Amino acid sequence: MKLDLSLYVLVDPAVARGKPLAALAAAAARGGATLVQLRDKLGATRQLIDEALAIKHALRGSGVPLIVNDRADVVLAASADGIHVGGDDIDPATLRRLLGPRAIIGVSIKNESDIAALPPGAVDYAVIGGVFATTSKDNPDPPIGIEGLRRLRELLRARAPQVPVGAIAGINEENAAAVIGAGAEGIAVISAVIAAADAEAAARRLRALVDGARAKNESSA
Repeated sequence: MKLDLSLYVLVDPAVARGKPLAALAAAAARGGATLVQLRDKLGATRQLIDEALAIKHALRGSGVPLIVNDRADVVLAASADGIHVGGDDIDPATLRRLLGPRAIIGVSIKNESDIAALPPGAVDYAVIGGVFATTSKDNPDPPIGIEGLRRLRELLRARAPQVPVGAIAGINEENAAAVIGAGAEGIAVISAVIAAADAEAAARRLRALVDGARAKNESSA
Protein backbone atom coordinates (compact mmCIF):
# COMPACT_ATOMS: atom_id res chain seq x y z
CA MET A 1 0.00 0.00 0.00
CA LYS A 2 1.62 3.26 -1.14
CA LEU A 3 1.53 5.97 1.49
CA ASP A 4 0.17 9.30 0.29
CA LEU A 5 -0.11 12.24 2.70
CA SER A 6 -1.79 14.61 0.23
CA LEU A 7 -5.02 14.91 2.23
CA TYR A 8 -4.98 13.33 5.68
CA VAL A 9 -8.41 13.61 7.31
CA LEU A 10 -8.85 13.06 11.04
CA VAL A 11 -12.32 12.04 12.20
CA ASP A 12 -13.03 12.94 15.81
CA PRO A 13 -16.41 12.67 17.57
CA ALA A 14 -15.65 15.85 19.50
CA VAL A 15 -15.63 17.76 16.20
CA ALA A 16 -18.13 15.68 14.22
CA ARG A 17 -21.09 16.98 16.27
CA GLY A 18 -22.99 13.72 16.25
CA LYS A 19 -22.42 12.83 12.60
CA PRO A 20 -21.40 9.18 12.13
CA LEU A 21 -17.62 8.91 11.86
CA ALA A 22 -17.77 6.10 9.30
CA ALA A 23 -19.98 8.17 7.00
CA LEU A 24 -17.64 11.15 7.33
CA ALA A 25 -14.63 8.96 6.55
CA ALA A 26 -16.34 7.57 3.45
CA ALA A 27 -17.30 11.05 2.28
CA ALA A 28 -13.75 12.28 2.78
CA ALA A 29 -12.40 9.35 0.76
CA ARG A 30 -14.82 10.08 -2.09
CA GLY A 31 -13.62 13.67 -2.06
CA GLY A 32 -9.97 12.71 -2.39
CA ALA A 33 -8.68 11.97 1.10
CA THR A 34 -5.60 9.77 0.93
CA LEU A 35 -5.38 8.82 4.61
CA VAL A 36 -7.96 8.72 7.40
CA GLN A 37 -7.27 8.76 11.13
CA LEU A 38 -9.64 7.86 13.94
CA ARG A 39 -8.93 10.27 16.79
CA ASP A 40 -11.13 9.76 19.83
CA LYS A 41 -9.49 10.88 23.06
CA LEU A 42 -12.51 10.14 25.28
CA GLY A 43 -14.03 6.91 24.01
CA ALA A 44 -13.85 3.65 25.93
CA THR A 45 -11.81 0.85 24.41
CA ARG A 46 -14.81 -1.12 23.13
CA GLN A 47 -16.26 2.03 21.59
CA LEU A 48 -12.96 2.82 19.85
CA ILE A 49 -12.77 -0.69 18.41
CA ASP A 50 -16.34 -0.45 17.12
CA GLU A 51 -15.62 2.97 15.59
CA ALA A 52 -12.47 1.67 13.92
CA LEU A 53 -14.24 -1.39 12.53
CA ALA A 54 -17.06 0.76 11.14
CA ILE A 55 -14.63 3.18 9.50
CA LYS A 56 -12.56 0.34 8.08
CA HIS A 57 -15.71 -1.14 6.55
CA ALA A 58 -16.72 2.26 5.14
CA LEU A 59 -13.30 2.68 3.52
CA ARG A 60 -13.28 -0.79 1.98
CA GLY A 61 -12.44 -0.64 -1.71
CA SER A 62 -11.27 2.99 -1.55
CA GLY A 63 -7.58 2.20 -1.08
CA VAL A 64 -7.47 4.73 1.78
CA PRO A 65 -5.64 3.40 4.87
CA LEU A 66 -7.10 3.74 8.36
CA ILE A 67 -4.80 5.06 11.08
CA VAL A 68 -5.71 5.03 14.78
CA ASN A 69 -4.46 7.74 17.11
CA ASP A 70 -2.36 6.55 20.08
CA ARG A 71 -3.95 3.13 20.66
CA ALA A 72 -1.95 0.08 19.55
CA ASP A 73 -4.54 -2.23 21.14
CA VAL A 74 -7.28 -0.76 18.96
CA VAL A 75 -5.09 -1.06 15.86
CA LEU A 76 -4.62 -4.76 16.56
CA ALA A 77 -8.24 -5.46 17.54
CA ALA A 78 -9.68 -3.73 14.47
CA SER A 79 -6.91 -4.72 12.03
CA ALA A 80 -6.36 -1.05 11.23
CA ASP A 81 -3.55 -0.12 8.86
CA GLY A 82 -1.47 1.84 11.32
CA ILE A 83 -1.05 4.18 14.24
CA HIS A 84 -0.18 7.82 14.89
CA VAL A 85 1.62 8.84 18.08
CA GLY A 86 3.07 11.89 19.76
CA GLY A 87 6.20 12.34 21.80
CA ASP A 88 4.54 11.19 25.03
CA ASP A 89 3.14 7.96 23.58
CA ILE A 90 4.71 4.57 22.93
CA ASP A 91 7.95 5.05 21.04
CA PRO A 92 7.96 4.10 17.33
CA ALA A 93 10.60 1.37 17.70
CA THR A 94 8.45 -0.43 20.28
CA LEU A 95 5.38 0.05 18.11
CA ARG A 96 7.20 -1.53 15.18
CA ARG A 97 7.92 -4.61 17.29
CA LEU A 98 4.30 -4.77 18.44
CA LEU A 99 2.56 -4.09 15.13
CA GLY A 100 4.95 -5.64 12.65
CA PRO A 101 6.74 -4.49 9.51
CA ARG A 102 3.62 -3.76 7.45
CA ALA A 103 1.98 -1.36 9.92
CA ILE A 104 2.02 2.34 9.06
CA ILE A 105 3.59 4.31 11.91
CA GLY A 106 3.29 8.09 11.97
CA VAL A 107 4.56 10.64 14.46
CA SER A 108 3.85 14.23 15.45
CA ILE A 109 6.72 16.70 15.27
CA LYS A 110 6.42 19.91 17.27
CA ASN A 111 10.01 21.04 17.71
CA GLU A 112 13.67 20.26 17.15
CA SER A 113 13.76 17.88 20.12
CA ASP A 114 11.14 15.68 18.48
CA ILE A 115 13.25 15.51 15.35
CA ALA A 116 16.39 14.64 17.33
CA ALA A 117 14.51 11.85 19.13
CA LEU A 118 13.19 10.30 15.92
CA PRO A 119 14.53 6.74 15.63
CA PRO A 120 16.01 6.13 12.17
CA GLY A 121 13.92 3.84 10.01
CA ALA A 122 11.12 3.34 12.54
CA VAL A 123 8.44 5.64 11.10
CA ASP A 124 6.61 5.86 7.80
CA TYR A 125 5.57 9.52 7.96
CA ALA A 126 5.67 12.60 10.17
CA VAL A 127 3.26 15.48 10.67
CA ILE A 128 4.56 18.89 11.76
CA GLY A 129 2.37 21.14 13.86
CA GLY A 130 0.70 23.09 15.07
CA VAL A 131 1.14 25.39 12.15
CA PHE A 132 -1.80 27.72 12.80
CA ALA A 133 -4.18 28.31 15.70
CA THR A 134 -6.90 25.68 15.99
CA THR A 135 -9.93 24.91 18.14
CA SER A 136 -9.80 21.17 17.35
CA LYS A 137 -7.11 20.43 19.92
CA ASP A 138 -5.76 22.02 23.08
CA ASN A 139 -2.22 23.14 22.26
CA PRO A 140 -0.18 24.96 24.93
CA ASP A 141 2.50 25.93 22.41
CA PRO A 142 2.08 28.95 20.11
CA PRO A 143 1.56 28.24 16.39
CA ILE A 144 4.81 27.86 14.47
CA GLY A 145 3.48 29.49 11.30
CA ILE A 146 4.67 28.97 7.76
CA GLU A 147 8.29 29.88 8.52
CA GLY A 148 8.39 27.52 11.50
CA LEU A 149 6.99 24.76 9.30
CA ARG A 150 9.61 25.44 6.64
CA ARG A 151 12.43 25.35 9.21
CA LEU A 152 11.31 22.10 10.86
CA ARG A 153 10.73 20.54 7.45
CA GLU A 154 14.31 21.27 6.44
CA LEU A 155 15.67 19.85 9.70
CA LEU A 156 13.55 16.74 9.33
CA ARG A 157 14.61 16.28 5.71
CA ALA A 158 18.26 16.36 6.83
CA ARG A 159 17.69 13.69 9.49
CA ALA A 160 15.20 11.45 7.69
CA PRO A 161 15.15 12.33 3.98
CA GLN A 162 12.93 9.40 3.00
CA VAL A 163 10.12 10.19 5.46
CA PRO A 164 7.15 12.03 3.89
CA VAL A 165 6.00 15.01 5.91
CA GLY A 166 2.59 16.57 6.39
CA ALA A 167 1.43 19.58 8.38
CA ILE A 168 -1.45 20.04 10.82
CA ALA A 169 -3.45 22.59 12.84
CA GLY A 170 -5.68 25.32 11.52
CA ILE A 171 -5.18 24.34 7.89
CA ASN A 172 -8.05 25.27 5.57
CA GLU A 173 -8.81 26.35 2.03
CA GLU A 174 -7.22 29.75 2.58
CA ASN A 175 -3.80 28.53 3.67
CA ALA A 176 -3.44 24.97 2.30
CA ALA A 177 -1.46 26.07 -0.76
CA ALA A 178 0.99 28.06 1.38
CA VAL A 179 1.58 24.98 3.56
CA ILE A 180 2.48 22.90 0.51
CA GLY A 181 4.64 25.74 -0.74
CA ALA A 182 6.58 25.58 2.54
CA GLY A 183 7.62 22.00 1.80
CA ALA A 184 4.90 19.79 3.25
CA GLU A 185 3.90 16.85 1.08
CA GLY A 186 0.35 17.06 2.36
CA ILE A 187 -2.06 18.52 4.88
CA ALA A 188 -3.78 16.97 7.89
CA VAL A 189 -7.19 18.47 8.63
CA ILE A 190 -10.07 17.96 11.01
CA SER A 191 -12.65 20.75 11.11
CA ALA A 192 -12.01 21.83 7.51
CA VAL A 193 -13.61 18.58 6.37
CA ILE A 194 -15.62 16.89 9.09
CA ALA A 195 -17.23 20.06 10.44
CA ALA A 196 -18.12 21.23 6.93
CA ALA A 197 -21.70 21.12 5.70
CA ASP A 198 -20.60 18.80 2.88
CA ALA A 199 -17.53 16.78 3.88
CA GLU A 200 -17.04 15.28 0.44
CA ALA A 201 -17.11 18.66 -1.32
CA ALA A 202 -14.78 20.19 1.27
CA ALA A 203 -12.31 17.33 0.83
CA ARG A 204 -12.46 17.69 -2.94
CA ARG A 205 -11.67 21.41 -2.77
CA LEU A 206 -8.76 20.87 -0.39
CA ARG A 207 -7.33 18.05 -2.49
CA ALA A 208 -7.45 20.26 -5.57
CA LEU A 209 -5.57 22.99 -3.71
CA VAL A 210 -2.91 20.53 -2.55
CA ASP A 211 -2.47 19.02 -6.01
CA GLY A 212 -2.28 22.47 -7.60
CA ALA A 213 0.30 23.73 -5.12
CA ARG A 214 2.40 20.61 -5.53
CA ALA A 215 2.34 20.98 -9.32
CA LYS A 216 3.47 24.58 -8.92
CA ASN A 217 6.34 23.48 -6.67
CA GLU A 218 7.45 20.89 -9.21
CA SER A 219 7.29 23.31 -12.13
CA SER A 220 9.44 25.86 -10.30
CA ALA A 221 12.00 23.30 -9.02
